[in-house]
Amino acid sequence: MTGFPNIRHMRVFLEAARSGSVSAAAEQCHLSQPAATQAISRLETDLGTPLLIRRRRQFALTPSGAAFQPRAAAALRHLRNGARAALRSKTDSGRRHLSFDRAVTAAQLRTLIAIANSGSFTVAARNLDLSQPTVHRAARSLEALAGVQFFTARASGVALTSAAEAFVLGAKLAQAEIRQGVEEISRELGEDRGTFVLGSLPLARTSIVPKAIHAMISATSGVQVRVVDGRYSELLRSLREGDLDCLIGALRDPPPADDVVQEMLFQDALAIVAHPKHPLADRKNLSLQDTLDFPWIAPPRETPAGQYLFETLRIHERDQSPVRVISSSMVTLRSILAEGNYVSIVSRHQISVDESLNMITALDLPLTGHYRDIGLTYRKGWRPTETQSQFIDYLHKFSNI
Repeated sequence: MTGFPNIRHMRVFLEAARSGSVSAAAEQCHLSQPAATQAISRLETDLGTPLLIRRRRQFALTPSGAAFQPRAAAALRHLRNGARAALRSKTDSGRRHLSFDRAVTAAQLRTLIAIANSGSFTVAARNLDLSQPTVHRAARSLEALAGVQFFTARASGVALTSAAEAFVLGAKLAQAEIRQGVEEISRELGEDRGTFVLGSLPLARTSIVPKAIHAMISATSGVQVRVVDGRYSELLRSLREGDLDCLIGALRDPPPADDVVQEMLFQDALAIVAHPKHPLADRKNLSLQDTLDFPWIAPPRETPAGQYLFETLRIHERDQSPVRVISSSMVTLRSILAEGNYVSIVSRHQISVDESLNMITALDLPLTGHYRDIGLTYRKGWRPTETQSQFIDYLHKFSNI
């Protein structure tokens, strides 16, 4: 299954798992016992496996139930925290519904996430394969349930209020937990399936990530690895919202947010580079001054290599800046270096393949303070599945080669 199962069904299941009694779960969830039994049965049907089994006088978790229970509990915690954050951000004087996360439906959550991802009721409806009035009704019913405005019109579509942004974060993190729970059930049932969504910065794409992916695919039959490229700020946001499992690349100092943790894999050196046919390629003991007669391709200032170039080497303070191109794309860098006598600064690890193919060479120009930490960034409290842990082990393995 994809997306959210019925939220109320998950609550009934969790209460039954906690108490060992469907009767107690029914009472806690304000349902009749037959309705509670039916809720659990439907959840089991959605997930394709029994979650509870009767033993003597009470119910116990099946192996699949034991795998899903902590994920379902974490998902509901994320929804509760998101709802509380949404109400804290409320500025109008309307009525607040303090426990609206307990009444929210899977359809409302899917709608909210689709609108947040697209910024449009029309596009959200298309992506969900629903009519626009259906999406509009689900969105407005969620607003009424929360007692907080979630959407504001704009020329290009619809924008989320700060309350909606807070709640959609909880919804996305809940969705990520459920996805992991479903994958853990699949593994418990002997199905070799699972996903890993990796945010990858340029340095890791050339060697570490390809080797880790090849090892993972070779060792499994149904696991899928999805690699997402992008700017650091975009990938960090996707990570914090649960769209990525982890991020690999240069670590930031200080850490970029309180809700993420960083784990170092290795240290990497920066190098001043050019094409092997560049006039400086065969010269020894160069200085930065020697490069200033040539046009520079600079990485963006907010990247670690860019920070070193602008803040340590302070290349922009020269009488006439040699920086003529700004790009973080290795494809662009490789192509421009091949066109003429350009110079750039880049991770030595990042050009390892290009050096072996004689497409880029590191100039003999000594640098100081040019090492940077490369590693993984996770959400704080993130618990990988066994499949995800296996892929992380491969990332560690090929980072040390």
